[in-house]
Amino acid sequence: MKLFKSRKTYYLYNPNTLNYERVYPSAKERFFVVLRHLCIGIAIGVGAFFATMYLVPSPMESLMQKENKLLQTQYEVLSLRLNEALEVLDDIQQRDENLYRAIFQAESIPESIRKSGFGGSNRYEHLMTLSNPELVVSTTQKMDMLSKQLYIQSNSLEELINLGKNQEERLKCIPAIQPIANKDLRRTASGYGFRIDPIYRTPKFHSGMDFAAKVGTEIYATGDGKVVYAAWKQGYGNCIIVDHGYGYQTLYGHMSKYNARVGQKVKRGEVIGFVGNTGKSTGSHLHYEVIVHGKHDNPSKYYFMDLTPEEYDRMIQIAENHGQVMD
Repeated sequence: MKLFKSRKTYYLYNPNTLNYERVYPSAKERFFVVLRHLCIGIAIGVGAFFATMYLVPSPMESLMQKENKLLQTQYEVLSLRLNEALEVLDDIQQRDENLYRAIFQAESIPESIRKSGFGGSNRYEHLMTLSNPELVVSTTQKMDMLSKQLYIQSNSLEELINLGKNQEERLKCIPAIQPIANKDLRRTASGYGFRIDPIYRTPKFHSGMDFAAKVGTEIYATGDGKVVYAAWKQGYGNCIIVDHGYGYQTLYGHMSKYNARVGQKVKRGEVIGFVGNTGKSTGSHLHYEVIVHGKHDNPSKYYFMDLTPEEYDRMIQIAENHGQVMD
């Protein structure tokens, strides 16, 4: 017998009758055929569903992808603009430090304060769960840095504005003349820096300038201020200290007598005492110091109202040639 199939109709060849006889499948066979087709259809449907879900984005997903790309582009642009803003701010800080503060002789703001970061290693940890977290964290850090540095720079400019408003009064107070009449510069005995101590004969740092003069020579306040000390001081003998405000003080040592008292306000050029030979001294002279924010500075930098550039150079040469300190 030979089974013949035609359009899902089955025929079986009968050798006795020499004809094809139609075969009718049983209900069980028809059930399994339908079940097979149904399973194949379900499998195809499920496969098509998951393929559509994972390979073909939904309209909402497409919109979100576009928004994410747009946000990433905006972050990249924002990061570049923050870099430019930080460069501009750095230029302003350089001008502030090297120009404006130099003009007003304001105290420097340390780089560690200007460029200080934010504490805590977990400050940006919550951003690490976002897509492209490196870009987000980097941009946020730059924004925080810009915000903090702008705050510091704003306070700095406010300080400079106040200094500018008080500049006229401040200029009156800054030490700006020599403490004794020394037009010919011959009284310059010793300058600021390391010198040979006249008593111990050892190298010693000289924190001021010495002016040789006769006992009784007038000593002038080098800037407006208030006398905060007028008494004997170890090593300096009879000594006067004037507080000029704005971080400036001047010291006058080895005086023979005073012409000012503690608490007295003095003007630049006013006689506050007389040259002597008191304290640790090898001859009559004035020892003069300039103290700025608690630190000694070279007094020769503060004669700009008293000397021309040529006279200043000559005074420095004279001080350098006199290598021995008188006190």
